[in-house]
Amino acid sequence: MGIGRAHAKAILLGEHAVVYGTAALAVPIPQLSATASAGWSADTPDTAGGSGAGGDLSFAMTGSLSRAMVTQASDGLRRLAAAFRTRMGVPDGSRLDVIVDGTIPPGRGLGSSAATSRAVVLALANLFERDLADSAVFDLVQTAENMAHGRASGVDAVAVGAAAPLLFRAGQVRELAIGCDTLLIVADSGTAGSTREAVELLRAGFGRQGTQERFLRRAGELIDTAVAALAAGRPQELGAQLTDYHELLRTAGLSTERIDAMVKAALDAGSLGAKITGGGLGGCMIALTRPEHARNVTVHLHEAGAVQTWVVPLRRFTDHV
Repeated sequence: MGIGRAHAKAILLGEHAVVYGTAALAVPIPQLSATASAGWSADTPDTAGGSGAGGDLSFAMTGSLSRAMVTQASDGLRRLAAAFRTRMGVPDGSRLDVIVDGTIPPGRGLGSSAATSRAVVLALANLFERDLADSAVFDLVQTAENMAHGRASGVDAVAVGAAAPLLFRAGQVRELAIGCDTLLIVADSGTAGSTREAVELLRAGFGRQGTQERFLRRAGELIDTAVAALAAGRPQELGAQLTDYHELLRTAGLSTERIDAMVKAALDAGSLGAKITGGGLGGCMIALTRPEHARNVTVHLHEAGAVQTWVVPLRRFTDHV
């Protein structure tokens, strides 16, 4: 039996702009995880699921990972498995069962598909006793991510294995310097978003002259200011960049009425800043909050429609998965 684990993530700043070369800031969420176990199947070739390259695998998902997600992710995971065999020199023909258990709600912009893919890659590597470089894990996860989302930026593939908040730009990654003691409250709106639809909506808007340039220029300004504020320990300035980035995404049509209401509720309750996180058109929002205000902000978020919340310290964590 091979075991692999990964965790959720939230985008602090940089959604959509990162695909065009701008930086993105991402935060690991260790409370939400995906664990994959891979083992030899007892099925015969006639009963095992799938066919062709990578088709000699069967997948099952438990926990919050629904049957719908199995169907949505299976093609990407099978392609990932085929790529793993090719890259690692594992011969075809061995029948495998892969079971994924997780607590990351799908369709919420928290990296559920990337975390699932990373967990499966690490489980297969563990099963076949292969040592994978970080670059190899990234490439394999991207194989599935590009099927799930189209042109994936790669930030999710990195962030679901990160041990600290990070800055991602054009495939290069570095840990963020953190000079302030703050919390992120991640709140689920209860509605799944759609990265593909959001990307298409934004691309259609970019068809108007000057729109793309203005969006990317403003996104870059907010991100650069946020990085400096985070490092210098200026949480109020950092929060302002989050709120302004939400307005950028809202103006582009990527927010929803409920998430807008949750952002307002968080700000009214004392948050330093709040915004939608992830692809948009649903999913989650985040609120930057001082520890002493966390309870009040959480209560107000639930009153505004949040179905569940998680509190994430903005710092390095030690359990690197």
